[in-house]
Amino acid sequence: MAKHLALLFYHAFTILILTMSLLSKATSEDREVSIVYLGSLPHGVYSPLSHHHSILQRVIQGSSLESLLVRSYKRSFNGFAAKLTDQEREKLANMKEVVSVFPSRTYQLQTTRSWDFMGFDEKINRNATVESDIIVGVIDSGIWPESESFTDVGFGPAPKRWKGACKGGKNFTCNNKLIGARYYTAESARDGTGHGTHTASTAAGNGVKDASFYGLAQGTARGGVPSARIAAYKVCAPTCMAHNILAAFDDAINDGVDIITISIGLGFMEDVYGDAISIGAFHAMENGILTTNSAGNNGPSDGTVSSPAPWILTVAASSIDRRIIDKVVFGMGTTVVGNSVNSFTLNGTSFPLVHGKDVSSNCTEEDAGYCKEGCLDSQLVKGKIVLCDRYTSAIPEAYKAGALGSVVLNFYNDDDLSLILPLAATALHPKEYSVMMSYMNSTRDPQGTILKSEHIKDPAAPHVAFFSSRGPNLILPEIIKPDISAPGVQILAAYSPDASISEFEDKRHVKYKIMSGTSMACPHAAGVAAYVKSFHPDWSPATIKSSLMTTAWPMNDTSTKSNISTGEFAYGSGHINPVKAINPGLVYEASKEDYIRLLCMKYDEGKVRLVSGDNSTCPTDKGSPLDHNYPSMAAKVTPMNPFAVKFHRRVKNVGLANSSYKATIFQDSKVEIKVVPEILSFKSLNEEKAFDVTVAGSGVPFGSQVSTQLVWFDGAHSVRSPIVVYTAAMQMQDQYPF
Repeated sequence: MAKHLALLFYHAFTILILTMSLLSKATSEDREVSIVYLGSLPHGVYSPLSHHHSILQRVIQGSSLESLLVRSYKRSFNGFAAKLTDQEREKLANMKEVVSVFPSRTYQLQTTRSWDFMGFDEKINRNATVESDIIVGVIDSGIWPESESFTDVGFGPAPKRWKGACKGGKNFTCNNKLIGARYYTAESARDGTGHGTHTASTAAGNGVKDASFYGLAQGTARGGVPSARIAAYKVCAPTCMAHNILAAFDDAINDGVDIITISIGLGFMEDVYGDAISIGAFHAMENGILTTNSAGNNGPSDGTVSSPAPWILTVAASSIDRRIIDKVVFGMGTTVVGNSVNSFTLNGTSFPLVHGKDVSSNCTEEDAGYCKEGCLDSQLVKGKIVLCDRYTSAIPEAYKAGALGSVVLNFYNDDDLSLILPLAATALHPKEYSVMMSYMNSTRDPQGTILKSEHIKDPAAPHVAFFSSRGPNLILPEIIKPDISAPGVQILAAYSPDASISEFEDKRHVKYKIMSGTSMACPHAAGVAAYVKSFHPDWSPATIKSSLMTTAWPMNDTSTKSNISTGEFAYGSGHINPVKAINPGLVYEASKEDYIRLLCMKYDEGKVRLVSGDNSTCPTDKGSPLDHNYPSMAAKVTPMNPFAVKFHRRVKNVGLANSSYKATIFQDSKVEIKVVPEILSFKSLNEEKAFDVTVAGSGVPFGSQVSTQLVWFDGAHSVRSPIVVYTAAMQMQDQYPF
């Protein structure tokens, strides 16, 4: 009997141990990396790591802290990343010392002509000595240190205030141009995707003559501030996790960079306390560093801009006056124009043209016509050019099947998306594609050829790219986002020779590549911001941002090439203008205290105090976000109801000591606008004056906006601010399909 009981006990104990093991495993598997944001670092004696351990210890039971703590943010702000369960996250979120807890989400990675297009040529006036002391921090996918764009010929030692390091990993060397490198993922700061190399060289790369992509876009590739230094922070390999992004901000701020450019985004808008970029950029701002961030590539849908914070310069993508096209010639010399970056030449020789549905043996006629995966017969497409009724799946299928070339339908009428393709191929708009299909259906032996791409002049530039994410700002409706537009279509810049040049298993490798995206626009704005800072080293991030926005080239609805989210929700204050930005006349200044007041209108005072790192108190009368001293003005109103909104603003004189500015309003018949006072007179530099703008109307239709502009002019300086009144629930459209 005793033996039998012992055996039962043994089995029960074994089952208990197995159950505990499985529960432990399940708990472990249910953990995911989350960020616990604690705000600013406290003053005085304080050990961040000990505090982080203490907080974790309070919520974690029976687990090793060392195995759960992923990162500790302790150089520039306060917080940590850890592997947490849902229950642990909830407990942490309820602690008074915690500002926010959010998952470490995956963020997305978002020139020879662009700078000249903006009137910013190589002969432009520069303050070269100060420019060489500017340090641009690039948070991205790393950098290719051996690129000619980053050689240090003619550079002296790094600025004395630089506190960073070259921790790029094995076989990675910095120099007096690329003065710092860190990585938070993979095993090196070396760029494996090419994205970070491209953005870094666009912002601050050296001038490299005769750069091109297989002869296309040939010229001198250079950054906005070629004399500036670069510090690279690799957070993507290829995925970009929030906890790594925050770690890069933590280091970059403490290292001593002057400008941060980050062409990464969530792909959707998140509350500022739940967005790693908004948090990192806030602490950059309080340390005198302006952050430029790409608006996102989810246009033209409404409300898709993923960078809501007012302390960030959010950048949309626009075209330049060089457009790369491709031509298809068929029949008796009929020529149609398509979009692609096609480096292949068929030497003008004509080849058989076939439609996808006629060269398939195992798919429905519709699927074959779309050239879906696995539909094309390799034997039937060999030596032929295949026409496909869809863009998305057609190119990789034609390439894999071994077709000589391909012509695909670009259903969305988008000229901004010219992809680099792995074979002779191009995309045609529906009208041109229909012409080609009619020819094929009218002859027994259709023949044609695809020419190598060429560039043409685009007199309509700049226009906002179809893919560029649009506003309005869903988190802070009174802040127009994006802030500004910059070149982001078909930009040539340095690239990683390790990376594939296209999305299609392309085996070619290059040192310079043409790319499009708000990722390309963002470093253009960073380069201009650094240029402005080289003339005004003491200017705050908000002052630099204001100078870029109020001097921007005006754009209008025709600049969007779309009736969706037109106007300021596509391009912000307009197209960036580097030459004018160094002398804006008046600026809209905003301090950390101004941003804290704005946060007080939305968040709990205790959390705001943690963010500010001081004893900030929210005023009893919290005021209105309409009065935040922003260079643009926006108000969301109730559809079809009479409205009257007032904006209070103040401007600082940075132009001529004795000057007088008169207000001019570009009136819209749907609203009545009044500015008080209409004249601002200054007697000294840095003097500030306040004014009010009142906008009234009988009602704005559902899902509409009314736009106008306020311009302060003194005879030399035009200080322009867009004003937008709009209604909620603007209808969402399908997102960009590619």
